[in-house]
Amino acid sequence: MQGTAEQQVHSAHRAEFFRSWLHDPFGVASIAPSGRALARSMAAGIGPGARVIELGAGTGTLTEALLENGVAPQHLHLVERNPRFVRILRRRFPELGVHAIDAAQLATHFDACLGQFDFIVSGLPIVWFRQTLKRAILGGAFELLTPGGRFHQFTYLVRPPIESRILDELGLEAVFAGFVPLNFPPGFVYRFQRA
Repeated sequence: MQGTAEQQVHSAHRAEFFRSWLHDPFGVASIAPSGRALARSMAAGIGPGARVIELGAGTGTLTEALLENGVAPQHLHLVERNPRFVRILRRRFPELGVHAIDAAQLATHFDACLGQFDFIVSGLPIVWFRQTLKRAILGGAFELLTPGGRFHQFTYLVRPPIESRILDELGLEAVFAGFVPLNFPPGFVYRFQRA
């Protein structure tokens, strides 16, 4: 019976995701939430003690993977600007901080925590963003990350979703971290770090 209730919840989340995609296809960029295999790949290497911000948390698939890996609720902050997804996240994860802000406002919103996060994991469709917005998001993210901090991003394209010119400007490098064929569509995970 519990499995049936859980399946109904996931079906409702998929339906909400699809409605949001119809309303804003470039803001949501997928007709369904990321699959569990992609979420596990994005969360790889992130565990107990890690301080994490999740960008574009959607309906919480990646959030579940981070919590299952042992990330403490008080060390996990969700950033989501879509009001429908914010409501879902606050219902599903009442113990987590859900921040209804734009990802470009990261450094301003978390200004008391500069240099204190270990990972930022992003479900944003960043490949479709303007270069100025990509620069603002990554620049703000790396203000919040520790010197060895990492930014995890998935994309549906083979190449990194951030142009090398932007990475060079910010002193960053892209590292291919995995291919996830068991996702719809298949996903590629990249890790961005200081060069």
